[in-house]
Amino acid sequence: MGHLHHATFGWLTPVLSYVMACIGAALGLRCTVRALGSTGRSRRNWLLTAASALGTGIWTMHFVAMLGFSVSGTDIRYDVPLTILSLLVAVVVVSAGVFAVGYSRDRNRALLLGGLTTGLGVASMHYLGMAAVRLHGAVHYDPMLVGLSVLIAVVAATAALWAALNIRSPVAVTVASLVMGAAVSSMHYTGMFAVSVHVTPSGSPLPGATAMQFIFPLAVGLGSYLFLTSAFVALSPTAGEREASASAQRPVAGAAR
Repeated sequence: MGHLHHATFGWLTPVLSYVMACIGAALGLRCTVRALGSTGRSRRNWLLTAASALGTGIWTMHFVAMLGFSVSGTDIRYDVPLTILSLLVAVVVVSAGVFAVGYSRDRNRALLLGGLTTGLGVASMHYLGMAAVRLHGAVHYDPMLVGLSVLIAVVAATAALWAALNIRSPVAVTVASLVMGAAVSSMHYTGMFAVSVHVTPSGSPLPGATAMQFIFPLAVGLGSYLFLTSAFVALSPTAGEREASASAQRPVAGAAR
């Protein structure tokens, strides 16, 4: 039985992964708030940005945390196509949940359906990512902890969508993002504690890429996307600010006549 390390680099990867989850959650919430105050193409674009932010934030959180994952007695590699598929799953299912909330007339039904769909999608992303792990040995899971991790994912996703519908102020969004980041991180580490590995020593090379060859550059790229998008959203005027600006210009236009 191989000994599992979930924080090979100490607190660096758990803290950094939590920060990435919070950034993705905050950006997703702010974009959803903007979407609900918009119509037409603008609403669609804000919802797409919200979904991509939440999806990439969750995925980046997972794989930044995986940078600290190691098993004594074996190297670890990652199957590149499966890892990319896990990213696509995260973005697609989060999109489904966000758009369900953004366009449905029955918000309560959309919240429940979207939370369930998104939560199951987040759990699928996690376990697809784990299926991409290549090592010398066999990976086993504790069914009870797996079930608990899926439940946490569904609850966290439902809470995220509820927050998107009901929270407006920047302070409240910040608090909600911190809570959601903690929930997503809890789901990840609950799923990781469900893992046990029976190592079979071997000198044969493992297929796939190392975390530093593939996961780290991709996580850095997605993290940069989140930071740049956050700056864009912060600098974009809200619907209220646009209305206030338009109202301020009307008297000037009238006086000019």
